[in-house]
Amino acid sequence: MTNQTMTEAGPATGDDKTGDKPRDTKSGALSPAIVLLFAVACGLSVANIYSAQPLLDTMAQDLGITPAAIGIVVTLTQVGLAFGLMLIVPLGDLWDRRKLIVGQIMLSAVALVVVGTAPNAVVLFCGMALVGLLAVVIQVIVAFAATSAAPAERGQTIGTIQSGVVSGILLARFASGTLADIGGWRMVYLTSAVLMLAMAALLAYVLPRQPPRALTGSSYAKLLRSTAALFAEEPVLRERAVFALLIFASFSAFWSSVVLPLAAPPLSLSHTAIGMLGIAGLAGALAARNSGRLADRGWGQRTTGLSLLLMLAGWAPIACLHASLWLVLAGVVMIDFAVQAVHVTNQSLIVAARPEASSRLIGVYMVFYSVGSGLGAIASTMAYAAAGWLGVCALGAAISAIALLYWVIVVSKTPVPQSVCTVPSP
Repeated sequence: MTNQTMTEAGPATGDDKTGDKPRDTKSGALSPAIVLLFAVACGLSVANIYSAQPLLDTMAQDLGITPAAIGIVVTLTQVGLAFGLMLIVPLGDLWDRRKLIVGQIMLSAVALVVVGTAPNAVVLFCGMALVGLLAVVIQVIVAFAATSAAPAERGQTIGTIQSGVVSGILLARFASGTLADIGGWRMVYLTSAVLMLAMAALLAYVLPRQPPRALTGSSYAKLLRSTAALFAEEPVLRERAVFALLIFASFSAFWSSVVLPLAAPPLSLSHTAIGMLGIAGLAGALAARNSGRLADRGWGQRTTGLSLLLMLAGWAPIACLHASLWLVLAGVVMIDFAVQAVHVTNQSLIVAARPEASSRLIGVYMVFYSVGSGLGAIASTMAYAAAGWLGVCALGAAISAIALLYWVIVVSKTPVPQSVCTVPSP
């Protein structure tokens, strides 16, 4: 099955007036309005995962959970996310992605209400696991957009949507803290539930129906087996999965531990001041959205190599945390730009390799992202306990160096499949 444009993939039916919806039916490309809507939907969804981090202490006090046990909220959310990547995302290659997206967002709203009204720790933990499980709607949206966009705009489309994801990650902590100050931690989740319901209604209206997919009629077990087979068959997926694990381990090493030296003497910064780092990181991440356009032009390998070099260099100013916070801000912009440039390039390349299997490919790829994020968080706190902030920086730089060496020794020598380059180089 070849890559299909929106016009080919979503013909209007009698009750599906797609001609009235904001998309370019002549060119088959997704309209900027739908791409922006996808980015907002992904930002809201990913924020549900990260908004708990600044609320853990108030959650613990309200529900009588010990400080040592409240950390399981984050763990259960990530566990739910991992299961969703393996068990739900591949369904995008079997079911109508429109229905899958809208259904997941509606169920996410229900899970958020469960969290926001939780009377005890057990209900809270179950609700957070469900929030993580259903947040993988992000990957279903990316697959929908990647296969619906015109081939020459695939990477740019993924980059724009990914900017929404990054915005959600970096702004979630700030927004949840502000809402909690106004109405308590429960208000954060109940507000998010309302927003998710509104988003589900909007997407149900604007998204076109899709025809039966190539795997329609296959069993769920066969779908999961084919997902494992894709990992064995596609070298670009294996290579890019390794990059996902390494770059997000480095990314997580910084963001999971930077609060420790900033909040401690002699700096003793407030949570609001620490949250401003996210704004700096957002600037770098948004600047990387156009890296997908470079992948569209066949420059994915060079973009990857230069971005990995920038990520390694970014740890040098970050190591100067106790000397200059301005240097740290510069390092944050460098690392966030580099990580997102590689991430967008990765997704562009793996979807271009097998567009008809985009949901399964992205699901497998994101499992490595999740593993890398978890390992980076654990390793960085251990490094900080053993060697302070310089130990964290050494860890992050080492992971970045391994990623760069992997690109130099293995990946840079691998030719990019012809199908990946959809726009002739100027």
